Amino acid sequence: MSSVLEINGLRKTYRSRGGPRRALDSFDMHVEAGQVHGFLGPNGSGKTTTLRTLLGLIRADGGEMRVFGQELPAALPQVIHQLGAIVESPQFFGNFTARDTLSLLCDAGNLPQSRVDWAFELVGLRERAKERVKTYSLGMKQRLAVASALLKQPRLLILDEPANGLDPGGIREMREMMATLSAGGMTVVLSSHILSEIQIICDHVTIISLGRRVAAGPVSEVLAAYSTGQVRVAFETPADLEAAGQVLSAAGIGYQKNNGHLLVSGVDKPASISRMLAERQLYVSELTPVGADLESVFLELTGTAPVPGQHRPVDQSVKVSSEANEANPAGAQA
Repeated sequence: MSSVLEINGLRKTYRSRGGPRRALDSFDMHVEAGQVHGFLGPNGSGKTTTLRTLLGLIRADGGEMRVFGQELPAALPQVIHQLGAIVESPQFFGNFTARDTLSLLCDAGNLPQSRVDWAFELVGLRERAKERVKTYSLGMKQRLAVASALLKQPRLLILDEPANGLDPGGIREMREMMATLSAGGMTVVLSSHILSEIQIICDHVTIISLGRRVAAGPVSEVLAAYSTGQVRVAFETPADLEAAGQVLSAAGIGYQKNNGHLLVSGVDKPASISRMLAERQLYVSELTPVGADLESVFLELTGTAPVPGQHRPVDQSVKVSSEANEANPAGAQA
């Protein structure tokens, strides 16, 4: 795969009354063609600063950025027609209908008007296109923003919190749309606080904290790197659970009791647990490896939920794949 987006050593410092604030501290990010790439970080971590810098809305203090192999910001006029983006909360004229809004954007960008219906269909607003934007809910305005970013049919789509204000049904539709766009060859960079959706939608992820990359790579590898290595073991009766604990202790296997089941640690082959217990007429009703989810990994890496014995400085990049080598309140779209 070829690189669509490359960021190396990006730096940005803001001046404030309390002194200089470093928003980006030698930040790196690589996105390959065809990926749905999650860009995650807590509030104030540098996500929006990164995206606004890419779009030429903020000037970086140092570092390199390339889109489609072209160096930014110098080549932005040459690549902007291949890039669609919404950052934070784009604003629309409330008295215009949604159709008028997209139609005017097509005229401004010398795009065919046929793109309007295509975009409405994709984001699920076709039946509401003739309504004024001021009557739209927050979720509908988010859909309209995504539609406006899609009008170019861009090669790279950057979406900052596109699920903001959407109900569960809308979030599912957004997920399906991302899959459709990716299948059609579009590369998507998606920033969101809904980590469960990122885990489902995205195949790769970059996590930023305090302006530095702390993890990057395929979602499966990021999760595997922080797996607890525990196995959940459950039984039909409390008596079997107690007896199983005694058997495991005698074998030198560590475990914890947790809500009516055992969390067993230090076992390479979970099936060996069931065999050991079955030899003593103790039969398990559940034997499940405990995998890490993206939310727990995110909280640990960003320092909001440190795990004893597994602390990592938030400014230390955790590279889990060989291939993975917010200050302005105004909204923006490209």
